[in-house]
Amino acid sequence: MTTKPMTARALGRATLERQLLLRRSPMKTEEAVAHLVGLQAQEVRPPYLALAARLDGFTPADLSDALEERRVARIVTLRSTIHLHTADDCMTLRPLVQPARERELRMFRKGLVGVDLERLCALSRTYVEEEPRTPKQIREHLLEEWPDADPQSLSIAARCGLPLVQVTPRGLWRRSGGVRLTTAEQWLGQEPVATPAPDDTILRYLGAFGPASVKDFQQWAGLTRTKEAFERLRPRLVTFRDEHGVELFDLPDAPRPDEDTPAPPRLLAEFDNLLLSHADRTRVVHEADRGRNWQVNTAYLTFLVDGMLAGLWTLRETESGTTLTLEPFGKLTRAQRDELVAEAERTAAVLEAPGPVTVDFGTVRT
Repeated sequence: MTTKPMTARALGRATLERQLLLRRSPMKTEEAVAHLVGLQAQEVRPPYLALAARLDGFTPADLSDALEERRVARIVTLRSTIHLHTADDCMTLRPLVQPARERELRMFRKGLVGVDLERLCALSRTYVEEEPRTPKQIREHLLEEWPDADPQSLSIAARCGLPLVQVTPRGLWRRSGGVRLTTAEQWLGQEPVATPAPDDTILRYLGAFGPASVKDFQQWAGLTRTKEAFERLRPRLVTFRDEHGVELFDLPDAPRPDEDTPAPPRLLAEFDNLLLSHADRTRVVHEADRGRNWQVNTAYLTFLVDGMLAGLWTLRETESGTTLTLEPFGKLTRAQRDELVAEAERTAAVLEAPGPVTVDFGTVRT
C-alpha cells in the first residue's frame, strides 16, 4: 500500500543520511565507496573531497593507498563518466551499463565506417594488456589498422567496447600523472560477471540515494527500461509519493529522518553524487538555484546549508598559505556563517592545505 506523500525536505533528509552527510561516518574508505556505489571521478580531486565531507577521520592517504593497492579503481561506468569504484564493483557495474556504452557508440558510427568493432576490441585489449597505454597511443595503434577512420571515434570505440581502467599514478593524492589505460581484468586480477540484472544495483542505489523513482535510478545509472526490474522488486520495497504524485520506492528498513533533523553545512566536490543522482533534484536544490553549480561544461565546488545547495567555494593555495572563499547564493544568518567557516577550516585541514588558512566570503560568479 502506498503511504502518505513525502515532502521534498523529508526526501532530502533521507538522502543526506544515506549519503553520510548528516553526520560523518566511521566507515573506512573502501567500505564507503562501496556503500555510495562509487564516486564521480572525472578529475583527480573530487573523490577526495567527497570522502572528506562524509567520513570521520578520513585522510587523503587512505584513498591514495586504496588506489595503489588496487582495492579501488577509476573506470567509465555510470552515465558514461569516470567513476571511482571498488574492485568488485568494477567487475559488476561495468557489465551492467555495457548496453548504454553500445548505444553511445552509435553516435560515432560515421567515423567508424569500415571498422570491424570486434577486431578493434581484440587489438585494443592485446595492446593495453601488454602495458598500460595513453589514449593517444591507443588511437595511433588503431589508425595503423584503419587509417581512414576518425581518430576520436576509434578511441571512443575502445573505451565503449572494453572495461578500461586508469592506472596509477593517475588519481593519487598530489602525485597524479597522465591517463594510462589497461583492462579491468588485467589491473584488478578479476573476471567480470556475466551481464547482470539491475535488481541488486537498484537495491544498493535506494540504500544510498532513496527514496527514489524509476526515473531517478535511470538518471543515476544512465540506463533505460528498468521499470520491469522495479516491478519485480516491488514486494520487497515500500512506496511513497512525492509532492507531485510521483511514485517513489524505498527499502523498508532504510533511515528516513524527520524533515526537521538538523543538517550541518558540508563542502562538496565538483560533480558530487548528491547533486547528480536524481531526475528531480528539488530534495537538495531549490528551484531558484537549479543549474547554478554549472557553467557550460564546468562544474563548481559547492556547499550545503540546512541540507540544500547554498553556494560555491574555491580553494587557492600559494607559497604564503591557503585562502578558502565561500560564495553564498543568498543571505546567511550569523550562526550559519560561523558553522560554515568551521566546516571550511576542517575541510582545508583534511585536504592538507598549507597554512595559514584564511576563510573569507565572496560574491557568486555570474
